[in-house]
Order: sequence, then structure tokens, then C-alpha cells
Amino acid sequence: MLNKSIKIALTVLIFGSVATVKAQDRVPFNEGKKYILADVTIVGDISFNSQTVVTFSGLQKGQQITVPGEEISTAIKKLGKLGLFDEISFYINRIQNDSIYLDLNIIELPKLKEVKIVGVKKSKIEALIKDNSLNKGKVVNENLITTTRNYIENKYKKDGFYNTKVNINTVKDTATVNQVNMLVTIDKGDKVKIQSIDFVGNTKLSDKTLRKAMKDTKQKNIFRVLKPSKYIKDKYKTDLEKVIAVYKEKGYRDARIISDSVAYNKDKNLLAIKINVEEGNKYYFGNVKFLGNTIYTDQGLSQILGIKKGDTYNGVLLEKRIADKSKPDAEDITNLYQNNGYLFSNINAVEVKTANDTIDFEIRVTEGPIAYFNKITVVGNDKTNDKVIYRELRTKPGEIYSKDQLVRTIREIGQLGFFDPEAIDPKFKNVDSGAGTVDIEYNLVEKGASQIELQGGYGGGGFIGTLGLSFNNFSANNLLNKDAYKPLPMGDGQKVSLRLQASTFFQTYSVSFSEPWFGGKKPVSFSTSLSYSKQFLNNFRTQRADKTKSFDILTLSVGIAKRLTVPDDFFVLSQSVSYQHFALNNYNTGLFTFGNGTSRNLAYTIGLSRTSKGVNPIFPTYGSEFSLSAKLTPPYSLLNGINYATLGEQESYKLKNTVDRQNIPDANGNIVNVGDFIDINGNKVATFSQAAADVSKVDQKKYNWQEYYKIKFKADTYTKLYGKLVLRALTEFGFLGAYNQDRGVIPFERFYVGGDGLANFAMDGRETIQLRGYPNNSLTPVKQGTNEQIGATVYNKFSMELRYPITLKASASIYALAFMEAGASYADFKSYNPFDLSRSAGVGLRIFMPAFGLLGIDFGHGFDALPGESKPNGWETHFIIGQQF
Repeated sequence: MLNKSIKIALTVLIFGSVATVKAQDRVPFNEGKKYILADVTIVGDISFNSQTVVTFSGLQKGQQITVPGEEISTAIKKLGKLGLFDEISFYINRIQNDSIYLDLNIIELPKLKEVKIVGVKKSKIEALIKDNSLNKGKVVNENLITTTRNYIENKYKKDGFYNTKVNINTVKDTATVNQVNMLVTIDKGDKVKIQSIDFVGNTKLSDKTLRKAMKDTKQKNIFRVLKPSKYIKDKYKTDLEKVIAVYKEKGYRDARIISDSVAYNKDKNLLAIKINVEEGNKYYFGNVKFLGNTIYTDQGLSQILGIKKGDTYNGVLLEKRIADKSKPDAEDITNLYQNNGYLFSNINAVEVKTANDTIDFEIRVTEGPIAYFNKITVVGNDKTNDKVIYRELRTKPGEIYSKDQLVRTIREIGQLGFFDPEAIDPKFKNVDSGAGTVDIEYNLVEKGASQIELQGGYGGGGFIGTLGLSFNNFSANNLLNKDAYKPLPMGDGQKVSLRLQASTFFQTYSVSFSEPWFGGKKPVSFSTSLSYSKQFLNNFRTQRADKTKSFDILTLSVGIAKRLTVPDDFFVLSQSVSYQHFALNNYNTGLFTFGNGTSRNLAYTIGLSRTSKGVNPIFPTYGSEFSLSAKLTPPYSLLNGINYATLGEQESYKLKNTVDRQNIPDANGNIVNVGDFIDINGNKVATFSQAAADVSKVDQKKYNWQEYYKIKFKADTYTKLYGKLVLRALTEFGFLGAYNQDRGVIPFERFYVGGDGLANFAMDGRETIQLRGYPNNSLTPVKQGTNEQIGATVYNKFSMELRYPITLKASASIYALAFMEAGASYADFKSYNPFDLSRSAGVGLRIFMPAFGLLGIDFGHGFDALPGESKPNGWETHFIIGQQF
């Protein structure tokens, strides 16, 4: 029997490995002796339940164990695998007869309290912590430190940072027990660049052609800006596949990459890539036969396939004509079936014969049964009412399955503006080929639908302040429901906008309301707006607003728009009626030739538009928008009996014939002085002010009701060029005309071209046309012999933009752009020349935040001179606030 005070350390496990046996008093055991385990006592400061630890060790009271023996060793291994302990030691406490009492001494591994990562952007830190599970309370051991270091280094190496170094230090936290703080220091170093990309074995296609196919892997070139020569392993592997795809497009079906090597020069931090290819022979398409098709004829499928016998073999084209994975709405054979109910169809191209350089194919079609939409659900709309979403769905229960309608539904939901369009995810559930049914669950992520506009700036002779509120998912039906105010009743898809703009010289108040489904049953939208503006004339002597000279405008409009079904349901017919009342009180300016009186503008606008762009209204990647509109007033000159050819003839004569003599009697003997006016007979009739009053009465009569017609056309298209790069092409045209040429074109409703395109404050119905690279309104006609802008009656504009998204998250969407524009405006149609344009180019940035709308900045260079100038305009900076997408 051993003395009770004698303790023997049987085994020690440090970090999971068995160490040399140690003991305070070593007792020699020539061979193991069997005992009955009476008890195991946990010693040491641990945070775990003692009985739980003993249970995990596998030892049980009453079991027979051998000391030394396998049971103790196995227990230590089991506890070691938990990865929770720094040291595990068993000691013999005492032996009584054939019973043995053991002490289990445990030292726990420290736990993580805080982690700090330095050397990378703040936006990347959260992901690194999550990926490595560096959460508070995590056990810190060598394995965690090693795997964290390896993960971070490998992550950045994949992104081209070959020299990434990661240093991890742990420091004991003195304020807590057995906890440490971790500091992770990351030094990414410079991204490795590609010095050269060389191909071996290529005789049919040049190195230049093959390098061009590698879209994301480029060798160093000082002239390349958009695609730097950085090596990213995953993208490089993808580009190798694109090299083979180029061969397949050229007919070389058997082309393959035999080997590739990436040599790294550590001293220069450069890579040299060598790719060894085997091109094979060039092939051609032979006979193409369809098998299994009963719904569509061979001729119809051949027309979609678009491949004829004798064409150069193009494996990429063949694949796209069967199923184009890059375009969900592509015109391919798979979509032909899936758009017409054949969800379970399967189309495969199989090579059946190769003779010399000709390949015969069989297109094997498995049509399957027609599928029907069964259960359609929407999740994720916490604020937006179900009816707002369900009325936009093109996938209805019981209807034949259509992929086209599924894609269209995603677009329609995205166009609502209430959900993150990038996160719309239609999940297929309960796909039952036997029953021919499929359930669709649309997963949505709501985003902020309301916006606030708060601006301040200097313009119009003083400080201008703007406050605007826009509630884009309003619910008028719940105005009397107190529980719906959170803070306002929302969820019915209506829009309410309030805007106040004011300065020392003017005040403008406006309110508008729109309902996209007027009546709630059909896609007929209703809109109305009311605005009031008051302008004061500037006193040039005091540079203050003269409150005795004012100009008031009251504007009311009501509109309705209906979605059509012919030619297709992308078309919308819109109609509106607007009324403006202008009241002048001692307000003499160039806008009117009278300072006191009123003018009215009653107009009817009709427009036809087709919009198919999608899916994100902020950053469309496909589709187009075409619109043609006409704004018309009644032809008053045909009804009022006024002869505008002779109207004001005498008064006009008076104005044009200022006296060129003085102190000379007229025909009646009256002395004529400078500033007096004479009539046709040479008699003195009035002073200047009296003559001006006569002319004012004429213009008051002429503009009592404004008369005009206005035609506008717009074509806006979006095309995805490669990856996320999108090309936008825009064409605009506008024309303002008069029914009665004797009455002439009104000075209102005109076009002002040049600058940022922001209208801001304007009283006369003018339209501001963006043309970057030039000052605002600088490309607008002026009155002959003066610098006074009179506005254009004709304009055209052409624009191209390359857009690339930086982020399209719901919280903030950001994209960069490069643009080229050309446009011009003309005083009348006689001077219209669509090829005499002012050109510009530049770059810009757009930021869209749901709460504030669109913000941006453009740097544009005008290549042509401004009117009256001889040198190109040069660079202009434009700030964009609240502009349309």
C-alpha cells in the first residue's frame, strides 16, 4: 500500500501530445496493477463542472483500471481532443486495499476576450473575424493561431498579395481570469503584377488574341487603365478556360492546355506566366438532327439554333443557342420550352459522328410534361402590404409555368423601389414532375422607401434653401388609423412628396400624390400635383428683393397612365391636363413685355412609352426605355377672331421709330422731344411710358392664353458588355412649335442646354437639358445683339456612358461612369443642324442612398467653344443632386 501523502504523476498531456511522465515521488512499476476506481477528484481552477469533465474522460466509479495502463492514457486522449485544456495530469491520491483514488489536475486554455485586427480596411475586419470564428469566449490555442494565420495569408495570396505576412500576439487580460486579448497584424504588401504572359504551341491563333481572351489576367502595359496587371489565382483559372473557349469559337474543338506555369520573382515582385497549348485541327458543323421534339418542328428549332451545315464549328455558340446561362431571357431552345410550360424539359447536344473535319450532331430533346405554378408566396415584406407585391406578380397559381414570366416578375418587383433588387431570390419549392407543379417563394429584402432632401446653396442672387420629403410607400387608406402611424401610414405603394424652396427673392411650395393602381384592380396610375410660387424683382440699387414687384404662379396638374397589352405589356399610354396661372404685379422683366396682368397655360399632354429596363432601377443592366410625347394647347388663334398679323402694328411702329429729331414741330405744330413717339402721320402721340403701356396691352392680349405644341422623343438603352460593365446609350430630341406663325412661338416652355441638367428654380416651364463639360445653360440661343438667353425651340442630344458598379447594397449603391456626349440647341427649325454639335467627355461617380436619393459628381471636358468664344471650353465640374437614374 502507498502512503496517502504520496502522489504520482502518471501522464501529462500538453496541447494534445503526451509528454514524459513526471512525479514528485516516483514509484517504480515493473508492470501494471489492477485496481477498482473509487473516485476521481478534479483539482485546479476550472470553469467547467467537475462531473462533466470526469464524464468526458470516460472513467467511471467502480470500473477496473490498470495503473499504469490503457484506461488512464485513453482518458487523457479524450480530454485532449476537446481542445480546452493546456495541461492534463493524473495523480494517485491514495490506494486503499484494491481501491484507488485519483486526482485529475487540469489547467484550462485561455479564452478570447477581444480581438483587434490592423493593416486592412475597417470594412474587411468583420468578415475576417467571422470567417475565423474569433468570437468572445473562443478557446485560444496554437491550433487557432496557426489556422487563423494560414487562412488570412492564403486569402490574400488568392487576391494577388503574394507577400502577405500575418503576426498574431496574445496578451493576458489583467481584469479577468484566464482571458487573453488577441492582436492580429496584417501586412499585405504589394499585389504581385504580371510581367509577361507567353504561349507555347500556338500557330493558329496569335499570342495577342489569346491574351485578349484572358479578361482578368493581363500583363504589364502602361496604356491599360481599366484592367491592371494583377494576378488573382481564381480569375486566372477562369481565364484559362476562356482561352480554350476562344479556340472553340474558331473551330478548334480539341484545343487544350497541356500545362501552365507561374514563376514568381520575389526580388521584383513580378510573375511570368507560360501556357503550353495544343490546338488540334479545325472542324466544321455537319448534319444537325433533332430527336424527341414533338411540340416544335425541326425547322422551328433549327431557326433558333441558327447553325447550318458547313459553318465553322463554334462550341461556345452551340452551347449558348441551346441554353445561354449568361442571359436569363435569351432566345435559346431551352427558354423556348421553359417559357411555354416545359419546366422539366432537357436539351443536350451530342456528337454522333466525326468524319475528317466535319462533326454531326444530334440535339436530343426530352420535353417532359407541362408544368403549372401551384403555390406562390412572398416573404420578407414587413412594411409593404401583400397586395402591392401580388398585383405585380406574373406567376399566378394554376397558370402554365413560364420562365419569361418569372424573370419579368423579378423585374416588376425591383421596379417598385421598395426592395433591394439585387437580393430578390425566387426559390423553387415542391417541384413535382409527376404532378407537373412547382411552388415559387419570392424572398425579398426591404429597403428604405422614403427620402429627405435638405439643401442649401447660393444662386438666383441669394441663399437658396430646400426642404423636401418624399414618402414612396405611402398608404392613404390608413390616414385615420392611429396604429398605422410609424411614423406615417405606409405599405400601399402610393407616393406623396412635399417640397419647399425659398430664398430672399422667391418662394415655392409644392405637393404631389400618385397611386400606381387607381381603383386597385388594374395597372392604371393616377397622379396629381399642386404648386405655388412667388417671385420678387431684384432692386439693383439696393440688391434686395422689392416686395412691391411680384410674380405669382399657380400650377395644377392631373394625370392618368394605363399599361397596355398591345403590342406588348411594356407599353404605357399616359395622359395629363395641366393649368398654370401667371399673375404679374408691377413686374417688368424680359420674361414678359408687360409688367402688370395675367397669362394662362392650359395644356394636354399625351405620351406613349415602352420601358423594359431592369432589374435594378438604380443600375439597369439590360432593356430599354423609349418615349414619345406631345404637349398641346387649344388653338386659340383659330377661335378668337384676332388677326395676329396686324395686332399691335401701330404700337410696334411707335416703339421702332424713336424720334431722331428734337425741337421740331410735328404736323400739328407740337414740338417733338427726345423720348417722344410719333405716329405714321408724323404727329406726336405719346411719351415712352405711354407707348410702352400700349404695347403692354397688346402683349397682354397676345399671351392671355398661351398657344403652342411641344414634341419630345427619348431612346435610352442598356447593354451588359462584360461582367458588370454596362453600356448606356441615350438619344433625345425636342421641338417647340406654333400653330399660327403670325402669333409666333411663345417665350415659355423652351429648352436650355448645357451643364448638370438640374432645373432648380424656373418660372417659365423651361426644360434644362444636361450636357456635361459646359456651364449651365451655356449652349442656349441668345437674343440677337444681346447676351439675354431666349431659350431654344429645337434641341437634340446623344450620350454614351460606360457604367461599373462599386457596390449595389441596399444601404448604398455606388457606381462609376465614363461618358461621351454631344448636343446642341437652336432658336428655330430653320437653323436646325443635327450634325453641328458641341462635344464632351469625362468621368463621374454616383451614390444612391435610400434616405437622400441620388448624389454624384462629374468631371467633363468640353471639346468645342462656347457661343461667341474661339477656344474649347475645357474642364467643368458638375455636382448632381436628386437627378434621375
